[in-house]
Amino acid sequence: MIDFKREIAKILSQRIEELTKDEIIEMIEIPPNSQMGDFAFPCFKLAKIFRKAPNMIAQEIAEDIKENDLFEKVENVAAYVNFFIDKVTFAKSVIGEVLTKKDTFGSSNIGEGKKVIVEFSSPNIAKPFHIGHIRSTVIGNSIYKLYDFLGYDTITINHLGDYGTQFGKLIVAYKNWGDEKEVEENPIPTLLKLYIRFHEEAEKNPELEDEGRMWFKKLEDGDEEAKRLWQWFREVSLKEFNRVYNMLNISFDSYAGESFYSDKMPRVLKMMEEKNMLKKSKGADIVDLEEYGMPPALIRKSDGSTLYITRDITAAIYRKEHYDFYKNIYVVASQQNLHFQQWFKVVELMGYEWAKDCIHVPFGLVSLEEGTMSTRKGRVVFLEDVLKKAVEKTKEIIGEKNANLENIDETAKQVGIGAVVFQELSNNRIKDYTFSWDRTLNFDGETGPYVQYTHARACSVLRKAQVTIDENVDYGLLSNEDAMDLVRLIQMFPATVEEAARKYEPSIVTRYIVDVAQAFNRFYHNSPIIVEDKELQKARLALVYAAKQTIKNGLGLLGIAAPERM
Repeated sequence: MIDFKREIAKILSQRIEELTKDEIIEMIEIPPNSQMGDFAFPCFKLAKIFRKAPNMIAQEIAEDIKENDLFEKVENVAAYVNFFIDKVTFAKSVIGEVLTKKDTFGSSNIGEGKKVIVEFSSPNIAKPFHIGHIRSTVIGNSIYKLYDFLGYDTITINHLGDYGTQFGKLIVAYKNWGDEKEVEENPIPTLLKLYIRFHEEAEKNPELEDEGRMWFKKLEDGDEEAKRLWQWFREVSLKEFNRVYNMLNISFDSYAGESFYSDKMPRVLKMMEEKNMLKKSKGADIVDLEEYGMPPALIRKSDGSTLYITRDITAAIYRKEHYDFYKNIYVVASQQNLHFQQWFKVVELMGYEWAKDCIHVPFGLVSLEEGTMSTRKGRVVFLEDVLKKAVEKTKEIIGEKNANLENIDETAKQVGIGAVVFQELSNNRIKDYTFSWDRTLNFDGETGPYVQYTHARACSVLRKAQVTIDENVDYGLLSNEDAMDLVRLIQMFPATVEEAARKYEPSIVTRYIVDVAQAFNRFYHNSPIIVEDKELQKARLALVYAAKQTIKNGLGLLGIAAPERM
């Protein structure tokens, strides 16, 4: 595909020697509507260079380059030079690229030879996999897919919360009130019940808290009974979690959780001691971060036990040594901003220059309409229940609209789960939001089912036409505005993918494919596709195919299926 921005920059750089080609590319804009051209170059920055009014500079540039086969016309409006790309050249370049690359359209090899780690989901063992976990899970999965699509060697890690004082508490609860058969039959709800009961009983009997801490210390020290119970809680929990991951079609390269680093921490603590980084505070070991505007980082408690921060530092060092990452990305809620700032700074103070390559990707929180979620109080919505309910509701809707659809169960699963994921990825990730059944399962408007249905509609048109689409197309027949608006949008897909990866923001892709779906539907309604004029039909079918493929590739980057029939 012709990189039109680069071509325009090449032409402009011959006339503006004071700016580099890359600086010119950065300045080129896409106008808000096609009446103002396909690309625009603002001349305000050139006023100082040429000592002229920006509109005069724009006029001179426009007159100087209007005779060029790449453009239908070049004109200036005020201080802007507006470029109208030749429609045949534009359509042929864009659609030809999609026809050639198909499932790889929009991908690139810019990440070749660079390892990127994406840590996401990371639920706590023995606790519910609830609706709050969906954010890290689907945002992280999409970021992984974006980097993978751009050619990076991408590794996914599920840093399970499988260590810490809560396991001491759970061991105490199980030993006091647990039943093995009940845990085996219904692991998470049973363990959750025990966890809630521990906190209820501890309010009446605070000594239970000390007992919980003691059992966690035993676990850290390798006590056989503590290890056996902990391992069992971990195994039954993972079995439950994997059911949800299978529904979402998500897998991980590593499930190395906090416990994996327990035997690696003494070395890291020794390194800190050797660098005189640790100070004593009420018997505990801290790193003083006051001069960096942060509270102290608590590294080791007074009883010798470790904390999240110790394990995160150890994990980062292990990952650098083991994977030699280019980027080490953490998809974790914005509540943890300070935690990440602290331990990134500690890693930097340890002398590791690669601390700057550790990136925290924060996101807003989910609350329920009835208030904040709380595992301790048992106020949660299980993620599996949300996904199952979405699939059931979708099956009802499809049954009403298309009762004879083959594979209705598979389609309902793709569309129902797609609706939940799309809703999650529709808004900027940093925004907090309140989970609502009605909104999540509303299939009207700018939703996942709308985009999926548009894809299925395009597939249906291509099936009915029964025409082999090749590159032998008269692109001059696609000159109407609806067709060209769609071509312009498709052309933006590779840049959209790069922007979404650069900003760690899947919602950029979500909003983009809604725009493509809307533009396709306008084209579909205003331009009959299956017509008697075979050349016109072939040209329009080529554009239908390009739109379908772009939507499919975009949905794939969000972790959403693209059904061919709905």
